[in-house]
Amino acid sequence: MARILITEDEDSLRSFVARALRLDGHETFEAADGAEGLERLAEETFDLLLSDIRMPVMDGIELAHRAHSDFPGLKILLMTGYAEQRERADDLSAKIIDVVSKPFALPEIRKAVARALAR
Repeated sequence: MARILITEDEDSLRSFVARALRLDGHETFEAADGAEGLERLAEETFDLLLSDIRMPVMDGIELAHRAHSDFPGLKILLMTGYAEQRERADDLSAKIIDVVSKPFALPEIRKAVARALAR
């Protein structure tokens, strides 16, 4: 199964998503903001970056740009609960797989991750 880095500033949501993806057999790792996520990416190899867009320190848009530049084979899936943030991700269309809208149900995020990994 896949090694997935989940970058989300909301602790409860990050833990919830990590547990759900572990049920599918994935190995999950967590970061509380984009800067921490970028550090984790530099330290270990991942198959997928699942990141919130709106976070302190470094947002998911900047994280996606830097992750794509530094790790071109990494698959990137973003999450957001804000319509304007989703629009900001449009310039990333060649670098990311999709943007998942929050709130989402457990089956939705699991399906989005499965689709991203299948690409």
